[in-house]
Amino acid sequence: MKKKKKKAKLLGRHIVADPEICHGKPTFRGTRILVADVLEQVAEGLAWETIIQEWRQSINHDSIAEAIHLARKAFLDHVPEYFLEPPAA
Repeated sequence: MKKKKKKAKLLGRHIVADPEICHGKPTFRGTRILVADVLEQVAEGLAWETIIQEWRQSINHDSIAEAIHLARKAFLDHVPEYFLEPPAA
């Protein structure tokens, strides 16, 4: 009996989670560029043009914007998980 192959899941126009690529972590379509790596670069304050150049134009402004939009949505959907426990008395 064959094992059922997991399919790639589109997370947007530019982002995909494919079990065959980077262990299913979200990447930009057609690349092995991890969305998390680009978000880290944005968080470090790198200019979007610099990020695009560093990835040799494999991503673009729309790709980065979509990653930020999805990260915002994920954060808002899971914000209670980020609450810190009050210190013990």
